[in-house]
Amino acid sequence: MRVALGVEYDGTNHAGWQVQPSQRTVQGCLEEALSQVANHQVKTVAAGRTDSGVHALQQVVHFDTTSVRSERSWILGLNSNLPSDINIVWASPVDNDFSARFSALNRSYRYLIFNRVGRSAIHEKRMWWLFGPLDELRMQAAADLLVGHHDFSAFRAKLCQAHSPIKTVEKIQVIRQGNCIAIDVKAQSFLHHMVRNIVGVLVPIGQGIQPVSWAKTVLDSRDRGQGGITSAPEGLYLVNVEYPEKYKLPTVSAFPVVW
Repeated sequence: MRVALGVEYDGTNHAGWQVQPSQRTVQGCLEEALSQVANHQVKTVAAGRTDSGVHALQQVVHFDTTSVRSERSWILGLNSNLPSDINIVWASPVDNDFSARFSALNRSYRYLIFNRVGRSAIHEKRMWWLFGPLDELRMQAAADLLVGHHDFSAFRAKLCQAHSPIKTVEKIQVIRQGNCIAIDVKAQSFLHHMVRNIVGVLVPIGQGIQPVSWAKTVLDSRDRGQGGITSAPEGLYLVNVEYPEKYKLPTVSAFPVVW
């Protein structure tokens, strides 16, 4: 049978999602726990890979197993075998045509910025600290220029393995509440470092270093060298993956409470 899981994790002490030799990774820890609970070797497929230091509130994975367990048993059994920075939120049997990666309709990320003069002892590994003033209205105006079907080569990491840089961004929303700024980005799929590079362009615009139109200039250049820095990984969260209703997967309240 095939089972889907909703997984949340703190990426601070992991070398990203994907299994790597001699590295502590989320996938490695999860597959080790799954193999214990299922009593056979288990391999997983995820909705998307996350980098070292990046978090997830709603990563979705699937695996195939010959073992019969209740949904409750998968959750409790896995969580008792996982480290405290990885947690199974839900488990659900799915049809064999389901793929955590290829069945996804869209993916949503949230990037969190802590914006005040003094740093935070609480949010150090959860948000990107920027002490200078940021104008979220300018950032939103710039973000609006990036929404739609575009060539995002200028926002693509050098080692990105995607076949095409053409992506459709459905939404970029910049929200401030107090010292916290959240940047929500939704698309069917993303290039490597794409969200962090979008944030790296929006921040200089919010700081007044670049004009709002710079976002479009960078996009049109199709040149990564024309863009901003790649923002810090600790501010990034995979918060939701949406699938067709026929799979009847659980939904969770995925956004972290930061205010």
